[in-house]
Amino acid sequence: MTELRLGPLLRYIDGSSATVWVETGRPGTVEVRCADGTAGEAGTFQIAGHHYALVQVTGLTPGTSTPYEVFVDRTRVWPLAGEPSFPPSVIPTPGPGDRVRVAFGSCRWAAPPTGEPDPVGPDALDALARRIAADPDGERPDVLLLLGDQVYADETSDATRAWLAARRDLEDPPGSQVADYEEYTHLYYESWLDPQVRWLLSTVPTCMIFDDHDLIDDWNTSASWVSDMRARPWWRERVLSGLMSYWVYQHLGNLSPAEMEADPLYASVRENTDGTDALRAFASRAEADATTVRWSYRRDFGRVRLLMVDSRAARVLEEGRRSMLDRAEATWLREQALDGRGSYDHLLIGTSLPWLLPHLVHDVEAWSSVLCRGDKGARWARLGEKLRRGADLEHWSAFPESFDELAELIAESGRGPQAPATVCVLSGDVHHAYVAEPSWPGGTGPDARVVQLTCSPVHNSIPQSIRLGFRFGWSAAARGLGRVFARHGGLGRPSVDWRKTGGPWFGNQLMTLTAQGRSAVLRLEHAQQEEAGTRLRTVMERRLSQ
Repeated sequence: MTELRLGPLLRYIDGSSATVWVETGRPGTVEVRCADGTAGEAGTFQIAGHHYALVQVTGLTPGTSTPYEVFVDRTRVWPLAGEPSFPPSVIPTPGPGDRVRVAFGSCRWAAPPTGEPDPVGPDALDALARRIAADPDGERPDVLLLLGDQVYADETSDATRAWLAARRDLEDPPGSQVADYEEYTHLYYESWLDPQVRWLLSTVPTCMIFDDHDLIDDWNTSASWVSDMRARPWWRERVLSGLMSYWVYQHLGNLSPAEMEADPLYASVRENTDGTDALRAFASRAEADATTVRWSYRRDFGRVRLLMVDSRAARVLEEGRRSMLDRAEATWLREQALDGRGSYDHLLIGTSLPWLLPHLVHDVEAWSSVLCRGDKGARWARLGEKLRRGADLEHWSAFPESFDELAELIAESGRGPQAPATVCVLSGDVHHAYVAEPSWPGGTGPDARVVQLTCSPVHNSIPQSIRLGFRFGWSAAARGLGRVFARHGGLGRPSVDWRKTGGPWFGNQLMTLTAQGRSAVLRLEHAQQEEAGTRLRTVMERRLSQ
């Protein structure tokens, strides 16, 4: 029986080509057939008993929106027969000079099946899908950026826990967390088989990057954290399965056709009857030495440049050398930001973790880095590590040198006659949304407008106590308290100052940045449940540049 197990997902796209990702129920040849006669096909490859294909469609006309269907061994499998009716899935190709709409957010816990109560409120992606489906020719994102925690390996739903319990004894570690590749596939099914989300991902191109919950909470917080996790018997299978499934389900679709064709691992898994061993060996090397792989990538959408940065796996964790990015990764980021200056009007730096946080949080994270380094002695170092893990003190501010290096790169990228109009740092993670704007001392700052745009969750929750904490964190009193911690750690002031210029906003939400020429407009929308279903309501809209 021909089966489309998951997908299609519309991934990479440019003016004349697109990549469509699918998972099928058996080996076969997958075809994407477009209404204008363009098409592409690819054979499946096998990982751990699952079958996947990435189909490249070329010869598309720029500036068009072309309906498509998916076939496996010449049998149509998409659109699905007998499923809720949605408009045709389309491949929208950008045209020269078009405006670019970039929607983004992070932290999506899978929504429960339709009709069941939702413990964390309406899903912003469901609401976006409903809006586009109601008016297919109306406004839609040109690309959707998912900035981490696309799945939660360590916080599973009741339905997933029941499924896990049917496979193994949940009294044994890792309990109700996922343990292996097969269990990771279940997380992706649970998240992406949601009918609205499935259709949305088939018709809106996506770019993705992981954060901690895609593997486990606080992934790669510190060297001692890694050592402790590696001592747990179940961790190796978990981390290798997490990296393997991320490569298949998220990473491959981030790449351009040329990058995929140049990838030796992609060639290997396609050439072999079963690519599991090759992918597992790759994941093992990546886990042992992060410098052997680059998860970061660059995408250009007209005159908008996106640099999606891996701020989890690329860390240097040795105390005294800690860095958010290893040296090769930092060099790559700098080269991509400065390449062809003047060829882009807006620079977007996607990092799952915010660069600019509430001042109290920033100072406490920087202070904890000093304690953990041992500057105050062994007892303070132990306290610092306990605080770092317990309070999630592991954002850019917990890597002070990396924080300053990013500030310097942003200033350099945004300065001079070829400067872009805006430099936007896009982040998630912290389960609320806000806008913050930095300033540099003594007129050394960039000519571009620089903003930290943080938006999460897409579908999750935050305790009331944490909401109050974040509100307090931005206050003048909290700023003063933060300086107490900084002075105790012997820290000077950061290389930039910043202020909150919007928020904090709480709820399930998405931000959209619309760029046309040097103009940029930002909008924040909240998901709301109404009698007619979920919808997105605008709570903030402002112009960032003219």
